[in-house]
Amino acid sequence: MKNNGYIYIDLISKSDEGVSIAAFYSRRYTHSDEDAWRRRIESGQVRINGRPAAAEDILIRGDVLSYHRPPWEEPEAPVDFGILFEDTDIVVLDKPAGLPVLPGGGFLENTLLHLARRRFGPLCSPLHRLGRGTSGAILFTRNASIARILVRAMEERRIRKVYLALASGDVKPDEFTVEAPIGPVFYSDQDMAGGAPGFARGSDSAVRDRGYGTRASVHAYSLHGRPSTSHVRVIHRLPLEKASLLEVTIPTGRPHQIRIHLAYAGFPLVGDPLYQAGGVPRLAIEADGRPALPGDLGYHLHSWKIRFPHPTRGEDVEVVSPPPARLNPEPL
Repeated sequence: MKNNGYIYIDLISKSDEGVSIAAFYSRRYTHSDEDAWRRRIESGQVRINGRPAAAEDILIRGDVLSYHRPPWEEPEAPVDFGILFEDTDIVVLDKPAGLPVLPGGGFLENTLLHLARRRFGPLCSPLHRLGRGTSGAILFTRNASIARILVRAMEERRIRKVYLALASGDVKPDEFTVEAPIGPVFYSDQDMAGGAPGFARGSDSAVRDRGYGTRASVHAYSLHGRPSTSHVRVIHRLPLEKASLLEVTIPTGRPHQIRIHLAYAGFPLVGDPLYQAGGVPRLAIEADGRPALPGDLGYHLHSWKIRFPHPTRGEDVEVVSPPPARLNPEPL
């Protein structure tokens, strides 16, 4: 589908003063060179303080630039989602695998954020994130005051999130905890960005960086990363598939935490194109000649249960998302 395009806004700071508009864009968004930005400016796609911009206009602090990106064809994604819980403050949605939560990788309107706001209003926002390939329950708040309360509850670890994961190998022991720090690590010298400010290849990726360029990174195990904890319990071992079905509870919520932690423990998710044993990215090259990215599909991970203190009801609410057949936790 072709979307309606998008307007990207930049407020000029002191450090950006004294350069031309063309130079500013080519330095800030290095996926395109200065000549490409000049062509966009000359075609009327860039405005400064509300008026048409010229490539050689010199910037001063406080200027507001707007780049009007024309409509583009978005990648396909499933756009049907379920509603697991709804009231005037909160909705818990049932996300299909393959639908990004946030814009990125060429996705804008084929995102759960866009679809949720179209249905529930412009203030509807996700409290947490799920990777593009992850299905299941995700909590959205419907106003800023509820969002602040639940953000605090998440920081205080009063929100419980339980996932189902299909991991490779005969996972042992039956229960264990992974505590390995997670942070951005250098990944590739290739340009992993999409075609405009604000977009990177692969949703929910550490590559999403306003200054992205040739030195891209992804989240992975890192000695210098943030403390992260995952509690793992084996539900079934599947010897014919050389895999294990796991329940994973995460009191912390780092990007791609379960994928990284299970790989760190030596049991990468079945079909994961990116993370390998040790919790680091594999140097896999996709069919289109680029490195594998966090938004690539193939792994099996489901947000099964989420329990949260409801700010206005004064009680905890638990919501369950029915898992796909491959991740069915019922006895075999």
